[in-house]
Amino acid sequence: MKNIKSLKEFLPDLEENLKKYRELLLANLVMIGETPAPTFDEERRIKFILNRFDEAGLTDSTIDDSGNGVGVLASKEDKEEKRAILVNAHADTIFSAKTDHTMQISSDSITGPGVADNSLGLAALVTLPYILEDLNIELKNNLILLAGAKSLGRGNLEGITSFLENNPYEIHNAICLEGIQLGRLSYSSIGMFRGEITCRVPEGYDWSRFGDASAILTLNEVINKINDMRLPRRPRTSIVMGTIVGGTSFNTIARDATLGFEVRSESQEVVEKAAETIQDIVMEVSSKTGDQIELDIFARRTPGGIPYAHPLTSCARSVMESLDIEPRLAPSISELSALIDKNIPALTLGITVGERAFKTNETIQIEPIYKGLAQIIGTIIAVDGGYCE
Repeated sequence: MKNIKSLKEFLPDLEENLKKYRELLLANLVMIGETPAPTFDEERRIKFILNRFDEAGLTDSTIDDSGNGVGVLASKEDKEEKRAILVNAHADTIFSAKTDHTMQISSDSITGPGVADNSLGLAALVTLPYILEDLNIELKNNLILLAGAKSLGRGNLEGITSFLENNPYEIHNAICLEGIQLGRLSYSSIGMFRGEITCRVPEGYDWSRFGDASAILTLNEVINKINDMRLPRRPRTSIVMGTIVGGTSFNTIARDATLGFEVRSESQEVVEKAAETIQDIVMEVSSKTGDQIELDIFARRTPGGIPYAHPLTSCARSVMESLDIEPRLAPSISELSALIDKNIPALTLGITVGERAFKTNETIQIEPIYKGLAQIIGTIIAVDGGYCE
């Protein structure tokens, strides 16, 4: 491509041409989606992905010390050159190995746990080398394809963070792939901390003193006090109460209960102050009730990213415009955060339209995938051609 204009003219035809890879893409998607990969147990899925990398003839395909699957599509220009573009998709899901991972395929959609988050992202990742070779698209830069392990929840981006600290390449731009939603354009990260509050009723609890005490009731008091926290409207801040687990049966007083939650804000100062306030709440309720209450913060993010007017963001928007994709601007707390921490210009892009995210009947639409793939390839070509410098 001579310039970004010629690239934009090429993309609509590319979208149509990508439809011939339907069977290959969907086969990869089903095989990946039906292989369970809960965080910290992604090995089987990573091995399948590595086999696909090997079949595509990628050099240096390996499983690294953190369990990531890594494949490198080497530059045709200089075998010694270490300059590279990174394309990443997280390999783990929120679903346990006990969940039925069967994918249900219809003429226009696919349904199954984790199909959008992030089996489709991985399927696009492993199909890319075949498409680029078949279309005779040769890159000046090395293209690193990373299936990242230990990303979600307590994984806390361990896989990609370790990779970025130890890889030998000079990564100058990166793209993170997510199954949904088409049009997603994330180029910045917000401040965040994620944690659990666990309440336990001591074995030697004086039941006559506090009546029908319960870890669930105590945890409810903690939740009420958190809900009463005064949060600023600007900078935008929110607290997400994500999970609550406790007790064993209907007729037994719960001796333990756990709340999973996340605090998000555009301001790091607000995030830190919220952490201090929640710690004070925990200590106050514990002192009042006599229950053992612990706050465990296991993940943090700091605000950052590239500007809206950055050349990489501008190139991505130009690619989207040529494909009639409406950009959906939103901050991210996923793999993008690890790249931001390393000062690597990066974006997160969505591939298709979907619904019922994070449920076992998560569903994606097939037809928009071709537009999403064209967007990814167009952005890679733009970066490789130097249009995003």
